[in-house]
Amino acid sequence: MRKPNAKPARPNHGGQGQLRIIGGEWRSRRFAFPDGPGLRPTPDRVRETLFNWLAPYVEGARVLDPFAGSGALYLEALSRGAAEGLALDLNPDSVAALRGHLDVLRCGKGQLLQTDALRYLDAQPSSAFDLVFLDPPFNQGLLQPVCSLLESRGWLAPRAWVYTESENPPSTLGLPGNWRLHREKKAGQVYYALWQRAAGDTPAA
Repeated sequence: MRKPNAKPARPNHGGQGQLRIIGGEWRSRRFAFPDGPGLRPTPDRVRETLFNWLAPYVEGARVLDPFAGSGALYLEALSRGAAEGLALDLNPDSVAALRGHLDVLRCGKGQLLQTDALRYLDAQPSSAFDLVFLDPPFNQGLLQPVCSLLESRGWLAPRAWVYTESENPPSTLGLPGNWRLHREKKAGQVYYALWQRAAGDTPAA
C-alpha cells in the first residue's frame, strides 16, 4: 500500500521493507522489498479483513494488480489459490524484487510487467479478470481513470470484484455506476473498500 503524501519516515532496516504472506500455500513466508517514496505493503490486519471478505471468490480466480508495489496483495491472492495473475508496476526495483519472490516460490501462474498502468490498460485484454486490486499512489488522481479503463476496455468479468485503497471516502471516488459497494472500512487515514461489478447495469457516464 502506498501512503498519502507525507514526510517519509526514516527507514531503519537497511533500505528494505518486509512483508509476510498471512494465508494459503505460502503462509508465514517473509520477503523483503526495496524502499520507495511512500511505499509499504497493505498491513496484515487489512489484508486479513480483505481476504476474509473474498474467501469464497479467490480460489480459481484470474487476478489483476495494476499497481503491485511490494506485491503483498498479489502474492496473498496467489498463495490462496488464484488460478493466474497479472501484476504491473512502473518501478524497476519493485518489479525486480517481486519477480525474485515469484521465482523463489516457484510460482508459474503469476505474470509481471514493468509498465505504466494507465497506458497498459488502455487496450482490449485477451480475457477478463475476476478480481482486481487497486492501490495506486495517493493524491495523483489515478483511481478514477483506471477504473474507467477497466470498465470500458473489457478487463472485468461480469461479476468481478474490485478492491480499492484511497485517501478519500469510497462514496466520493466517482467510480463506474454499475459497481456496487460491498464492504468498506477505514484504517488510519486510508479508506479501503470492496466493490462488485453488476454486469446488467449501465455504467455512469
